[in-house]
Amino acid sequence: MEKSYKVLGLMSGSSLDGLDLAFCKYDLSQGLEDIKWEIIAADTLPYSETWINRLRFLPQQDALTFAKTNAYFGHYLAELSQQFLYKHQLQPDFISSHGHTIFHYPDKRISIQIGDGAAMAALTGLPVITDFRTHDIAINGEGTPIAPAADRYLFKGFDFYLNLGGIANISAEVNQQYLAFDIGPANQVLNVLANGLDMDYDAEGAQARQGTLQKDLLGEIDQIDFFAQDYPKSLDNNWIRQNVIPTYLNHPSSLQDRLSTATEQLAAQIGKAITHIQEKENWKKANSKMYITGGGAFNTYLLERIDHYCQPLDVQIVVPTEKVVQFKEAILMGLMGVLRMEQVPNCFASVTGAKRNTVGGAVYYG
Repeated sequence: MEKSYKVLGLMSGSSLDGLDLAFCKYDLSQGLEDIKWEIIAADTLPYSETWINRLRFLPQQDALTFAKTNAYFGHYLAELSQQFLYKHQLQPDFISSHGHTIFHYPDKRISIQIGDGAAMAALTGLPVITDFRTHDIAINGEGTPIAPAADRYLFKGFDFYLNLGGIANISAEVNQQYLAFDIGPANQVLNVLANGLDMDYDAEGAQARQGTLQKDLLGEIDQIDFFAQDYPKSLDNNWIRQNVIPTYLNHPSSLQDRLSTATEQLAAQIGKAITHIQEKENWKKANSKMYITGGGAFNTYLLERIDHYCQPLDVQIVVPTEKVVQFKEAILMGLMGVLRMEQVPNCFASVTGAKRNTVGGAVYYG
């Protein structure tokens, strides 16, 4: 029986570089374990400076400002979605939106992504699925990472999956179960440092390559408690701004030196994460492969440093096509919506530490 969905997936990441939109077709004719899929169209629509600042500083605002921003951002996402659909002359079955994370404190049982789904549905006239983490967190899960859903159903054949967005996270299939966790800050830190050089980001890691490792700075960052915690674990963007970024900004070395140190710290932590998985799970496979996506996969110098730490672990890094690198998370959001409609778990307890697998997502009909 032919069964397929056409979905517009939306992802707003912590790096604040814009809204990723991916219109994908997911063919379930052969069942969930053999999903055929394709990207029909994809774009990144940059945020205005006003929206960048509004999202960045919202955690420090009052409750009324928060509520207004949630509503306005839902209207804004609807507007950007309509622009994209009109430009490409496309009609989805529904929109699946991650929203933008403002607070992520699973220990307090909250993870809040703004972007009012009801407003989006009303304005676009389409069903909209949002709020994918709350269900998992309510039963003691971290609510994230959610990437293993895509790794399981869309990107089979690899041992590790690394996403280099604002935050770096890793997942792995071990003994027929997926595990995943946040490793540490990635582009959030690198981009802030590049901003000091009047750049949006350090293209291909060229500035970091010119710098010199600052061992005192590296040691100070590595001593942060999060890096010693066992998984499952996840990071809050505001926590990074308060506890990590100031240490980099206040160090007296050159910005190139600080970029070099941040790059090395991230690459080394990725190596440590792989080692920890191998040792904790008593699982080491010869000729392992790691699939790398996210904006950081365009950072040539960062990839070289990651490869440096992966070679002794017998892990080969693999970077897919540019479109998949850039839009994997938006592709994932489309799949999350499909699984919600199919009433199939899209958050895995083995990843988040929740009491059971959950079917996350609130559905609003236009």
